Amino acid sequence: MTTVKLWTDAEVEADPRIKAVFDDIRATRKSDFVNNFWRGLANQPQLLERTWASLKEVMVAPGELSPVVKEMIYVAVSTVNGCSYCIHSHTAQAKAKGMTEGMHAELLSVIGMASETNAVVQALQIPVDPEFQV
Repeated sequence: MTTVKLWTDAEVEADPRIKAVFDDIRATRKSDFVNNFWRGLANQPQLLERTWASLKEVMVAPGELSPVVKEMIYVAVSTVNGCSYCIHSHTAQAKAKGMTEGMHAELLSVIGMASETNAVVQALQIPVDPEFQV
């Protein structure tokens, strides 16, 4: 159960500041769907605006990483952070952007392997090799 109010489309339409962000989300994503994350952030207009602007800069703007790779990284970080909502929403986005079932399975294997070896290295307190210092 949510701990904040999720804004309805009628409520969004009545608030020009929130409506402007939701309209941009719809236009950028070429979809009428605005998910619950944004509907929850609507309770704090400044946070909504700032988060959407940052997300567009990192996830939407062209860069060195492809859109599917960005989404897969988001899934990996969300898994480590235990954010079920983010795992689901970004897995759906990754699939929409071309992630195959095989890529998803391999991603999960990499996440699992990294989690396992990270825990072992932390437990053993293995020092970083000088060659790996960047």
